[in-house]
Order: sequence, then structure tokens, then C-alpha cells
Amino acid sequence: MESVAGGVARSVDQGDGAPASDGTIQIGIAVDIPEPWGSMLTRRRVEAGDPQAVPAHVTLLGPTEIPVVTLPAVERHLDAVAAAHLPFTLHLRGTGTFRPVTQVVFVAVAAGISECELLAAAIRAAPELHRETRFPYHPHVTVAQDVVPEALDKVYEDLADFSAMFEVEAFTLFSHSGQARWQPRRDFRLGG
Repeated sequence: MESVAGGVARSVDQGDGAPASDGTIQIGIAVDIPEPWGSMLTRRRVEAGDPQAVPAHVTLLGPTEIPVVTLPAVERHLDAVAAAHLPFTLHLRGTGTFRPVTQVVFVAVAAGISECELLAAAIRAAPELHRETRFPYHPHVTVAQDVVPEALDKVYEDLADFSAMFEVEAFTLFSHSGQARWQPRRDFRLGG
């Protein structure tokens, strides 16, 4: 994942984001965290020993498997969702945790919560993207997951005073073939 660059459509290298042999593809939708904060938060996740240290982002739709033939309909739906929502300010501040339920430490969303919730709900409204979830949607930026408790504690303390504020002008569709890292597929610019 990389920072959104003005909502320009991006194509994926088909070697990384190609459909699986069974005709399905894993997708996810997220708001990228721009620089300089994105790389800093990603680096902290790596330093914590997190095996899933993907680039920093706020998830709007977690990993979802869909038939590849439905991808054009999903992209049309995402176009409509993006057009119906205006850009907004996202303020990240401080840390939180989901412990003891899950071993996660995150940077909290202090402003922009309702905008993220509305986007996530609108995205999941498509029949192809509806899925059962274990927990209610809670926008956040994961900075450590499934690492030793001491590493969780350290990240929690180190980022307690973290603060970043930026405009969200787009969200990104990512794909994953199961053989490589998540790859950006296309950005969807808010407000049309």
C-alpha cells in the first residue's frame, strides 16, 4: 500500500494481484496514511516484530474474497460511494488497544470517526461486499498485532503522544492473490 496521490487510478501488477486459480480474488479497501506519518507508523509496526506489518492505513473493508467476475460491479459501486461522500479531515491521536480480546495496539482516530463509519457502511452495502464480522467497525490504525506483550506495551507507550491531521480525499481498493503482498489496485476520489 502507498499514499493516495490525488485519487489517480492505479493498476496492479498482475503478478501480485492476479486472481487466484479458483476464479476468486481477495480485496480490501482502506484509507492510506500519508507521509510523513505513514512510513513512521509502518516502521514502528515492523520494529514491534509484527509479522503482518503492512503499510499504515485505516481499514474500510477488511480482506474479502469475491469472484473475479464481480470486480467490475464492485468498482462501479465504489465509484458511486466515493462520489456520494465528501473529503474530510482525519485526526489521529494517541493509542488504544483491543486487549484482552485481541492482541492489538492501535493509533486512535480522534476526528473523522463518523465519516469512516459512513464510508465503511456504504461500501459494505453492495451484495458482493457484505460479510459477517466478529466485531463492530472501529476505525483505527493498527501499529502492533499478535506480538509479545512487552512489544505491545512499548508501542502503546511510545505512540501515546502521537498526533497527525490530514485531509482524506480518496480511498483505495487493494487486491491480494494469496501469493504476494497487498497491492493497490485503484483509488476512488471522494466527492466525484
